[in-house]
Amino acid sequence: MSPSSDATASSRILTLIAIVVVIVGLYFGRQVLIPLALAVVLAFLLAPVVGWLQKCRLGRVPAVLVVLALAFALVSSLGWIVAGQLMDIVDQFPSYRSSIHDKIQSLRVPDGGRFRNASNTVNELSNELTAASQSAADKKAAKSNGRPIPVQVAQPPSNAPQYIRAVIGPLTGVFETTAMVIVFTLFMMIKREDLRNRLIRLAGQGQLTLVTQALDDGSRRLSRYLLLQFVVNTAYGVIFGLGAYWIGIPHALLWGVFASLLRFVPYVGTAIAALFPVAMALAVFPGWHQAALTFGLFLLLEIVVANIIEPWLYGSHTGISSLAILVAGVFWAILWGPVGLILSTPLTVCLILMGRYIPQLSFLEILLGDEPVLPVEAHFYQRLLALDQDEARDIAEANLKEKSVRCFYDSVLIPALTLAEQDRHLNLLEGTTTDFVTQNTRNLIEEIGERSSQNNEDDNGDVLSNTDEQASDAGAERSPLSGLRVVCIPAADEADELVAIMTAQLLQHLGCEVLQLPVSPRANLVTEVASYAPDIAIVSALPPFAAGHARSLCKRLRQRQPNLKIIVGLWNFEGGVPTAQSRIGPDAAHAVLTSLQQVITFLTQTRGVINIKHNGPQEDGRQENDQPLEVGSATI
Repeated sequence: MSPSSDATASSRILTLIAIVVVIVGLYFGRQVLIPLALAVVLAFLLAPVVGWLQKCRLGRVPAVLVVLALAFALVSSLGWIVAGQLMDIVDQFPSYRSSIHDKIQSLRVPDGGRFRNASNTVNELSNELTAASQSAADKKAAKSNGRPIPVQVAQPPSNAPQYIRAVIGPLTGVFETTAMVIVFTLFMMIKREDLRNRLIRLAGQGQLTLVTQALDDGSRRLSRYLLLQFVVNTAYGVIFGLGAYWIGIPHALLWGVFASLLRFVPYVGTAIAALFPVAMALAVFPGWHQAALTFGLFLLLEIVVANIIEPWLYGSHTGISSLAILVAGVFWAILWGPVGLILSTPLTVCLILMGRYIPQLSFLEILLGDEPVLPVEAHFYQRLLALDQDEARDIAEANLKEKSVRCFYDSVLIPALTLAEQDRHLNLLEGTTTDFVTQNTRNLIEEIGERSSQNNEDDNGDVLSNTDEQASDAGAERSPLSGLRVVCIPAADEADELVAIMTAQLLQHLGCEVLQLPVSPRANLVTEVASYAPDIAIVSALPPFAAGHARSLCKRLRQRQPNLKIIVGLWNFEGGVPTAQSRIGPDAAHAVLTSLQQVITFLTQTRGVINIKHNGPQEDGRQENDQPLEVGSATI
């Protein structure tokens, strides 16, 4: 095993050990980490309000104190009201017994039915098992020599301190957590710049750019997400509470608060929030009308908010994939309980940012992020490798709805063919797989061409969208390339031929007279080109191994037709046009280009100096062998 592979394996082991240690630390340190995480969330949520007060010429410390006091007063008041309504529900619960009994009776299955008989059988078996277990317990008690079993009776509190301790004791943990959250939030908001500088200093002087980007990205994402989520969930709770009040369900404020809070829990929170008022409607009202209205209100709000409001506010990407939200909710709930479930989304955003800026943790962004893992061209090629032509076609159709045909060819289809050529020359593809990829790509190109012809589409605006269009002698109704005779020649194999078909297809829409030659037979290729008498020959060559074939073909064409203008398309070549020109050579062709857009731009800009035999002399009086025109780094 090589040293590099040993180092990689040891690095992975150390990363795994570090992850395990962090998870264990998160679990056993939850008494401190939970208040700290809540404080961070509150600091990001309240920071815009503090900033607004500072703009009103209020100092940092007074602004923080005012905001925290108002937030604490609001939460305390709301909590007191909610607790009072919960106690009221508990006190009134016995009065709901008759309504609940009537609902259950209406759902009972009539006597003699199959389900009724099965239910009776299960009940009889359950009674027999219960009797057997009680008999065994009695025998065991008889064998215990008649010794009495000690029973402890709880004594009621005898004085005020004991009563206070009995009441406040279960709430001690809540009070401690609340106090820690307030203190942490206070110091985080007051010492915000100091904490930021300490984090940057902790990362080291050599990581200033990286840490600054991470902090800016993290603070921007968290602030925006938390603020928008708070606004959406608060509005959701207010509307739900008003709807429950209009329906007539008691304690509507309580259900609105529950809807706001539980909506922070991914996926299941809203369903749980709707379950309580529906159950209350069933318990209070004699019929089913109010329960159905409550459930309909929940469905209407959820459909509108989840499918219209949130995509409009959050955008197409929230930063986290749907599966990651679900898994993160389960993970943080196991570690930190209900608080972890509420904090799961902000904490997961932090993990994604760590994966984005720390190379050793890049797998976190891949696993949790919602950005496409594979580029479009790689995704299209991968589905063809899996012999899934339907999904590959769906990918192509989706991109064609957003891009022009030329852009789709340049950004998706040609890069996908480049990947296929690389795998084929490395002997990574079987012959049947290569044929499948080639044939389906050919079918797609032909279908795109037929569709454009049937619809009489004018792609001139699409393919020339980034060029400086020049008016022709025929006026605005005629394309700048109308009447130009072009021959498209594949350099070596079928992949070169496919790109030649794309080139010919686009040029035909621009009014060119195009001859597209197949990859075989090759014996009379130069003769066929000479008999067609083109103005331009475009040699299609797909890297990585077509450059030599293109160079050889160009030399043969120039020997037979010295005045023929030759363009080599070294498609999607890394390094751009200068590198591609050096690869082909200075004397092999008049221009070496790397994309279909460059070819169209080049032909459009040099149209006036290309010698067209059936048009005669040019307007400026130059003949066939006048000085060439420079366009970018290429000449013709």
